[in-house]
Formats: sequence, C-alpha cells, structure tokens
Amino acid sequence: MALIQLGARVWQLPFPVGHVHLVRLASGGFAVVDTGVAGSAPAILDAVASLGGEPRDVRLIVLTHSHLDHTGSAADLVSATGARVLAGAADAPYISGERPEPPPVHTEKERTLHEQIMAGLASTGAPPHPPVRVDAELRDGDSPDDWGEAVRVLHVPGHTPGSIALYLPDTGVLFPGDTIATVEGRAVLGPFNVDRAAAVASFRRLAALEPGTVCVPHGDPLTVDAAKTLTAATPQDDWL
Repeated sequence: MALIQLGARVWQLPFPVGHVHLVRLASGGFAVVDTGVAGSAPAILDAVASLGGEPRDVRLIVLTHSHLDHTGSAADLVSATGARVLAGAADAPYISGERPEPPPVHTEKERTLHEQIMAGLASTGAPPHPPVRVDAELRDGDSPDDWGEAVRVLHVPGHTPGSIALYLPDTGVLFPGDTIATVEGRAVLGPFNVDRAAAVASFRRLAALEPGTVCVPHGDPLTVDAAKTLTAATPQDDWL
C-alpha cells in the first residue's frame, strides 16, 4: 500500500480498516501512530524502509486507544524494533491485557456496521492481536520529551475510556484517534463509543483546536479547510 504524504514529516499508510500514520521525529527516527490489525507489521516496516529507515529507527509507538484495529500489530512491531509504547493511562490495562476492555454501546446503525466490519476481518483469517506492554501512560497535557518538537496529548474519552489525541501545534497536525472519522468529505463522530455524550464533547474539543491537517484512522484525511470542515460537523446527529 502506497504511503500518502500529509505534511513535511507525516505520512499515512492506508489499510482497509484502521490507517497507520508515520511521523519522522525531529529528535531522529520515527513514531508510528497506531498499528492496524494483527499482521500489519511487515507493511509498516516496508513503509519505514521506503522512507530510508530501518526497524531500529522506529523509536515510538503511540496507540490512540485499545481497539484491535489500532493495537493489533503493536507487539510484533515492538519485537522487530524495540520501540517504546505510549498510550492513554485509562486504556493501558486493556492494551496490556490486564483487564478486558469495556464494550461499546451501539446505536442500531452502528450495530449493523460493526457486524459487517467484524465479518470482513474474520473472512481474512487475521490472527488474534496479542497484548503489549505500555511503557509510558499518557495523560491530558503531557508532551513526550523524545518527540523533538512540541506535541500535546489530549485525553478525549468517549470512544474508549482512555482515548487520546496528539496535536502538533507548530504545524497544526492533529491525530484524533477514532473520535473523528470522515465520510465523503464530511467529518463525523467515530462510531462504536462506550460513552456517546463524552465522545461528542471530545469531538468538539478537538474541533476547537482549528487544526490544519486531521489524520483520521478511518476515511480520508482532512488537508484542505480542515478547521471549517470540523466546525460544520454535527457529531451529535451521527450514527443515529
């Protein structure tokens, strides 16, 4: 799958379910934001190689939340690269396998969509996603010091209890996790939330940042008029 460049040092590696993003760190090496479903590690490492990197150059793996299409290949990537894993504090026990993650509360539309997605994944014969140790638990306002530039962690609960977003204020790049998705050019609330009201509030918090680029895990990235698209969104009406 071909890399899509979204900024001077940001790329999307598209997957059928759950895009992965690569960031060339100002401090050297790469960060991988989310890891796709299990079995995605070879494609991610090929993408790093296409950018001139080696496995050892993957320094950080940031998991925006605990769902299998984001954490599925984290353990394989850690084994191949030795990278540190960062994730929201409230989701860390789910990612590490210490506790089962809470199930989402589906609307009727979401239930149908979820069944379709899970059936599609089952048909591919994708392996199970193993747990992985979280090396650093992130909280609202944190700024990982090994990123090499300003990066802000936002706790955006609702999709999962410990969902996080990353914002690079110097370049206006936002990694919203599944709080924001896109459909046919519109920004929508990501489906499958444990707390819909909290997810809507988190969506609006991210929209208020007025980012220039939104690197969504599902759908097409917002690279033109991103802030205007987020302002026009009506997350409270989505998936009902």
